Amino acid sequence: MAAETSVSHVNGIDLEVLKATIGAIQQDPALGACRFRARNRWLGATRNCSTIAGFHGAGQEIPHRQAFELHADEPAVLAGEDRAANPVEHLLNALAGCITTSMVAHAAVRGIQIDELESELEGDIDLRGFLGLDPAVPKGYTNIRVKFRVKTAPENLALLKELAAFSPVYNTLVQGAKVDIDIEAC
Repeated sequence: MAAETSVSHVNGIDLEVLKATIGAIQQDPALGACRFRARNRWLGATRNCSTIAGFHGAGQEIPHRQAFELHADEPAVLAGEDRAANPVEHLLNALAGCITTSMVAHAAVRGIQIDELESELEGDIDLRGFLGLDPAVPKGYTNIRVKFRVKTAPENLALLKELAAFSPVYNTLVQGAKVDIDIEAC
């Protein structure tokens, strides 16, 4: 799919909307604070479903046009029914989507046209950690590789790699985030 380019759109990004958001946050930095939410429900065995209906941003509650459901399961080798991507595959999807969006939007603001963009991701996990078989083995990904193929002017490639670093998901993975877990009775 070719990128849309006009006076107010680059790579399909509405620059007027994006610049208005940037300007509002520059004027009032508190508008940049967001809180995203997901609700998850166990469906039995290794299946569960997260529902995402809205978030807090720009100083207000913002509902999505529709609630989104993200189903997760495990493959048969992990006692699942293989009816949905598993959570670590969802993480690869989140990383791919966030880096892609970050690159495209930041490129648009800089006037860089992207005609095509696709990526392949793969990550390494040793199940001995997850299964509790070896406490010295990490329980999650130890390495993730992301390979992009981009149709753009050759001189843009190095800058696009730099723009990928604006991705919140990428930054969460490489810098870490505090995660608090609280468990209470129903």
